[in-house]
Amino acid sequence: MPSRSIAQYFIVLVKGLAMGAADVVPGVSGGTIAFISGIYEELIETIHKLDLGFFKLWKENGFKAAWSEYNLGFLFALFGGILISILSLAKAITYLLKEHPILVWSFFFGLVIASIIYVGKQITGWNVKIGVALLIAAGLALAITLAKPIGSPDSVWFLFFAGFVAIIAMILPGISGAFILLLLGAYSAVIGTLTQLSDGLTKMSWELFSGAFLRLFVFALGAIIGLKAFTRVLNWMFKNHKNLILGVLTGFMIGALNKIWPWKEVLEYRISHSGEQVPFLERSILPSSYTEDPKIVLAVLCMVVGFLVIYSMERIANRKKERV
Repeated sequence: MPSRSIAQYFIVLVKGLAMGAADVVPGVSGGTIAFISGIYEELIETIHKLDLGFFKLWKENGFKAAWSEYNLGFLFALFGGILISILSLAKAITYLLKEHPILVWSFFFGLVIASIIYVGKQITGWNVKIGVALLIAAGLALAITLAKPIGSPDSVWFLFFAGFVAIIAMILPGISGAFILLLLGAYSAVIGTLTQLSDGLTKMSWELFSGAFLRLFVFALGAIIGLKAFTRVLNWMFKNHKNLILGVLTGFMIGALNKIWPWKEVLEYRISHSGEQVPFLERSILPSSYTEDPKIVLAVLCMVVGFLVIYSMERIANRKKERV
């Protein structure tokens, strides 16, 4: 593993900040940021190598040797940046989702449309198998968005499951963990919990902090187990069946567009852990059927901005490839 100076670790921290920002926003993949910034392979290799052998090496050769051998300085700087970014942005997104939901979902919708094009363009050889995989994935994703959520986003087992599944998005460039959380119906709950954790720290409230920390611990535990369980499998599939995986991801995002459609009608509510009444089951409707101001012009503008974010990232990635 490469040795780094303090300045180089700071650059890794900055890349973590970018990945964290990407992971908070549905449609932008932290894996894509890692891919573009040149740390994707090191991240996969480092996570794959992590095991209990660290403690054996620590005992035999000391903590410093074990830390260096397992490249933990890299992970510490990267995940530190991710955590700082997520905690910083969660409160802003919670506020925007509450005050300007149509504009926020429109921005996310533009992000995902551009991501579909970005991932689809990476498929180098189309065939019947890839086409069928795309259609099946699209149908499955659409069915999930139309179905009633499998559990309350506040329940312990559901948070564990959401973390277990969503973390896979960090490994594969092209689809975000936040997008998976959206599909599962857990996005708002997780973002709200992050905001509560931040509020607990800033207000020095043990009640706020402890409740949020417990839920995030369960979510993180699922994420850690999912990351370790699927790193080898997904990395192998990405390297050996890249076109098929990209086809599945493309179809998955196409089918899930229904979940991000900005104009919704609430069919059923639920009571959150904080006692608030929040939407539980919704359906997509046309802007003309929306009972309040549909804000069509601003919504389209936000979609365009979201699309351009991914388009700009693609241009940066292509320039990096051209230099190699």
